[in-house]
Amino acid sequence: MKARFKYRIYPTPGQKYRLAKLFGCVRVVWNDSLAFCQQRYRSGEKKSTNSELQKLFITSAKKTEEREWLSEVSNIPLQQSLNDLNQALL
Repeated sequence: MKARFKYRIYPTPGQKYRLAKLFGCVRVVWNDSLAFCQQRYRSGEKKSTNSELQKLFITSAKKTEEREWLSEVSNIPLQQSLNDLNQALL
């Protein structure tokens, strides 16, 4: 028998702000990498590895002026979004 639990959180305004920032960064990394993967698929190129996507859309993106705000959140959720994308595209 499996137990099931239900949780509800009530974040403070500061926590809501940080969560919104984190989810926004994850969404941007997901959308950018998805568009890149779709473009590669349409052009008949081979599928990118997860490490290539991380270098392009996390590491390199943080060094650009346009996406430097990605440095304000943890890398782990950003990497997990790419892992999830990789699973979705299998």
